[in-house]
Amino acid sequence: MKQKKVISKWVYYFSLGVGLILVYRFVSDFGIFLEGLKKVISVIMPFIMAIILAYLFYKPVAFLERIFNKNKILSKIARPLSVFSTYIIAIMLITLLINCVIPPIKQSTQELINNLPNYIETAKKAVSNTNNNSILKEIDLEELTKKIQEFDFESLISTDKIIEYAGKVIGVFGLIFNIFVTIIVSIYLLLQRKDIKEFLKKFAKAVFDDYTYSKINKYFDKSNHILLDFIYCQILDGIIIGILAAIAMSIIGVKYSVLLGFFIGLFNIIPYFGAIMAIGISIFITLFTGGINQAIIMAITVIILQQIDSNIINPKILGEGLKISPILVIFAVTIGGEFFGIIGMFLAVPIAAIIKVIIMDFIEIRIKIKSYRKNKIKIET
Repeated sequence: MKQKKVISKWVYYFSLGVGLILVYRFVSDFGIFLEGLKKVISVIMPFIMAIILAYLFYKPVAFLERIFNKNKILSKIARPLSVFSTYIIAIMLITLLINCVIPPIKQSTQELINNLPNYIETAKKAVSNTNNNSILKEIDLEELTKKIQEFDFESLISTDKIIEYAGKVIGVFGLIFNIFVTIIVSIYLLLQRKDIKEFLKKFAKAVFDDYTYSKINKYFDKSNHILLDFIYCQILDGIIIGILAAIAMSIIGVKYSVLLGFFIGLFNIIPYFGAIMAIGISIFITLFTGGINQAIIMAITVIILQQIDSNIINPKILGEGLKISPILVIFAVTIGGEFFGIIGMFLAVPIAAIIKVIIMDFIEIRIKIKSYRKNKIKIET
């Protein structure tokens, strides 16, 4: 017995020593560690992207599979057919976006840039007509015009430039290979999704006790449901609002209505702040292109549209799954944006909703435990 204790003691000290050496090496060679980590991430990045792609396509594939299973002939090949159909639909939508939506947006953007000096000149005349104490007179519009003209906006939307940047970072062939690997791996993940889920459940059941496993299973299902519903609903909501805004502005006669509608729809996927930023920038552009009266009419129209979206369209699409306080939404989006940028702002709300579910469950359990203990004490006394 004594010998076992001595061996355990030496094993403990040895493990502690190895741990301290590893910590020291980690701290002293942190730069090397980061370089190694970057290399590992770059190698597995196609697989990470494949997991994300398969995750996003999970619901459409499952939906189509249920439809195909209703047909006796198609039910035998329902799963591969659903995966194939989903990717075909995705390719068609991307092709439609590239051919029908991107060209007018690109054209409007270029036209706006080319006409910007004229718009600023008009603004300068309007400012010069104001009184000498006007704050607007302090703005150096000539300097602003010069900076805008010097900035190469075309490079940001040029396909050649995008390919050039990709070539400098990882090479064009490397990029194509990574895309190919991402698509192939994502297809296999979708085809084997039920087997993967079953394996993960068995693994969790083997590692954790029954209570912990049931909690993990419960929160995983809830989190998955909340996150996927939020992503799909926000994208759909953004498309609807973008189209409605473009139509409404076209009726009013706002210039670059397609570009501004796309802009509003894109930013609308970010709760609260996205809509505010998009409306603000759209008003600013309309002020230059159509004057103050048109800017006011456009602002009223878009704000009414946003109110309809917030109170009718979005709740109908999203349902009751994300019933959280506006204060919590604003707080979550602010924190998410600060630490993780645009992606953080977008994912902040579903993550906040998931945390809320966990906290509310914890509170309910604690209240039940306290209530049980009080009743037990009363019975004993």
